[in-house]
Amino acid sequence: MSRVAPEQEHAWRVGTAPGIFPFIGHGIALYRHPLTFLNSLPAHGDLVEIRLGPQRAWMVCHPELVHQVLMDSRTFDKGGPLYDRLRPLLGDGVGTCRHQAHRRQRRLLQPEFRAARVADHTALMAEEVEAVCREWRTGRQVDVSATMLALTTRVISRVLFSDSLDATTAAEIRSCLATIVRGLFVRTVVPVDALFRVPTPANRRYRRAVDRVHAIVDTAIAERRRGAPSGDRTDVLGTLLTAMADDGGAITAQEVHDQLITLLFAGAESTALCLASALDLLARHPDEEVLLHSEVDAVLAEGQLAGPDELPRLVRTRLVLTETLRHRPPGWLFTRVTTRETALAGHHLPAGATVLYSPYLLQHDPASFPDPDRFLPDRWLPGQAVGVPHGAMIPFAAGSRKCIGDAFAMREATMALAFVARNWRLRHLPGHVERLRPAATLGPRSLVMVCEPRGRRPLGTPHRVDSLEPRAAAAPRVHDSRTAGGDGVDGA
Repeated sequence: MSRVAPEQEHAWRVGTAPGIFPFIGHGIALYRHPLTFLNSLPAHGDLVEIRLGPQRAWMVCHPELVHQVLMDSRTFDKGGPLYDRLRPLLGDGVGTCRHQAHRRQRRLLQPEFRAARVADHTALMAEEVEAVCREWRTGRQVDVSATMLALTTRVISRVLFSDSLDATTAAEIRSCLATIVRGLFVRTVVPVDALFRVPTPANRRYRRAVDRVHAIVDTAIAERRRGAPSGDRTDVLGTLLTAMADDGGAITAQEVHDQLITLLFAGAESTALCLASALDLLARHPDEEVLLHSEVDAVLAEGQLAGPDELPRLVRTRLVLTETLRHRPPGWLFTRVTTRETALAGHHLPAGATVLYSPYLLQHDPASFPDPDRFLPDRWLPGQAVGVPHGAMIPFAAGSRKCIGDAFAMREATMALAFVARNWRLRHLPGHVERLRPAATLGPRSLVMVCEPRGRRPLGTPHRVDSLEPRAAAAPRVHDSRTAGGDGVDGA
C-alpha cells in the first residue's frame, strides 16, 4: 500500500534511521548489508535521515519524492559522496558535470545517441556478440561476467575510438574497471578521505587502475591528434576533436578526455551487469527461459544475429531485460546535493545537503510491484505495466539527466541476449549459491556457468557435436506489442 499518509496525500513522513556508530554512522551497515539496509528504511518514513561517516544525508524512499528530485536538477544537482568520488575518475563529463554545464555537453553528444545513429551501430554490435561467443563449447564452463564485460567493452571502445584500442588494451581496461567499481562503493558509503590516503594494497590497486584508464584514453587522443592512420573512422573521438577545432576553444582537450572516460565507464559496466543478471535469472526460472527460447526460435534462424527487421519482433527478449533492470538495476544507489535551501517532504534541507535515492529500493517496493522479489517479465506486458506508479521504475534515471545511452544499451543487450538464447542454454554449476554483493554497481561479478547447445550446431561449435540432443518443443509465441521496456543507470 502507499506510504503517503491517508489523511493528506502529501503529508509525507520524515524519519531518522537508528544510529550505529557516531563517526562511521550508517556507512558500515550500508557497506556490509546494503540491500537489507535499504529495505529497512521505508519503515522510518518517506524521507529518512542517515549518517555517512560524519555527514548527514537524506534517503528518499517514495517514488513521487524521487521524481521531484530528478525533475529539478537545478536544485538537486549531481553531487554528494558518489560524485565526489566519480569526478576524480571521470572528470566533468556529461554524466558528472554540474547543472550549469550539462545542457551544452548533452547537446554536443546527443547526435551520437539519436535513434538513427544507434541503428548504425547494429552491425558492429552483431560482430562483437558473435566474436565473444565464438569460443564457447559444449559442456565448457564460461565466465559469464567476464564475457559480457568483454562484449560491452569491445562495443563501446569501437564506438568511441574505432580500432584505436587493440585487444590487449581493451582487456586491460576491463581489468581496471573491475578494480575501480569495487573501490568506488566503499569510498561512497564511508566518505572519510583519510582512510583512502593510507597506502594499503587495495588503495594502491585502485589508484593504479584509475591512472591506467586515464593513460589509455590520453594515448588514443594523442595518436589521433598526431594524425595516425585512421582508415574509415566515424567515432565519438572524431566528433569531439572536430568540435574542439571548430568551436575555437569552447571545447577543451580536457573535456574531450572527460567525455570519453565517462562514456567508456558507463557504456561497459552497466550493460554487462544487466546481461549477466539476465542469464543468471533465466537459469533460475526455467518457465521464463522456455518462453524466451520460443521467441528467439521463431524470430532468428540458427546462428542468426538480430538485425533491423528482427529487433522489433523480440518482444519477450525486451520483457526479460526490462524485468532484469527492475529486479537488479546496475545503478542501484545515487547521490545528489542541494544547491540552495529547499523543502522536500515538508522537511527543510539546507544548501549543500546530501540526498540519496535508490532505484533498487523503489523497484522492490511491494506498493509498486507486487511480489517484488519474484522475477516476472510479464509485469511489463501492456495490460500490466499501466499499473506501475509514476517514477517507480527508473533504471536509467529521469528528467534532463536521464541516461543519454539508454537506447544504445537496450539495443546492445537485446541483440546479445537473443543471440545467446537462440544458440545456447546456460546452467549454473552444481552447488552454486547466489552471492549478490553490490559495489558501485549491482550484478554478478564472478558468474561461471556451463554451456549447453540448443540448436544442432551453435555457431563456433565443432561438427563433432552434431548428434547432441534435439531442442525442446517451442512454446507459443508472444504477441508483438512493441511496447515493452523500462523508462530509463543515473546517466547523463
